[in-house]
Amino acid sequence: MFNLISYLFFLAISSYITIDVGRRCYNAGKTYLEYLLNDKNLCLTINRILLGCYYLINLGYIAISLSTWNKVNTMEEVLAVTAIKIGYITLILCFLHFTNIFALYFLRKNLTIK
Repeated sequence: MFNLISYLFFLAISSYITIDVGRRCYNAGKTYLEYLLNDKNLCLTINRILLGCYYLINLGYIAISLSTWNKVNTMEEVLAVTAIKIGYITLILCFLHFTNIFALYFLRKNLTIK
């Protein structure tokens, strides 16, 4: 019973966070990509690819992480396990976001040197 509750909390919260952050990064990323690459069509294509990969990685991790849970016996464990798993999701989101920013920055830097 408690496992089902924790699964539902985790799926609802982590899916919302993933979709909301993805949408925000997609919208804000348009301007950043246009500044870096100076080509609107290429920027739109790259931004869509990044968004699709972002969703696939995060939603895949969310689905896989459900299989690693131990049995939850109390409501306190529901909150603790759910908070830890959501913390992992947010750390992954931060890592992916900053990796993309740095990769695009260094790509732009290399393109302007040539």
